[in-house]
Amino acid sequence: MITIYRKTALIEGLSYLILLFIAMPLKYFFNIPEGVKYFGWIHGILFLVFLIALLLSAIKYRWSLKRIILYLIGSVLPFVPFILDKKLKEEYS
Repeated sequence: MITIYRKTALIEGLSYLILLFIAMPLKYFFNIPEGVKYFGWIHGILFLVFLIALLLSAIKYRWSLKRIILYLIGSVLPFVPFILDKKLKEEYS
């Protein structure tokens, strides 16, 4: 389960970076809103999958509420999912 969670978190984190640093500049600087429209949907679905994986992992590994909140906050901050993944890899390897 930890592998599924880690992969989901990384993919979701990458989709967030693409949305922030590619799709949004295309929309606001070049008046091309399609990137946000379509990639926003993709990111939203990936975020829901991430939430499910987080919940299942939290139950399986009996993570504390503090840890769950940290991962939730980390998921909305750019680059933080990659830092958290490194720590998870060290802990569960």
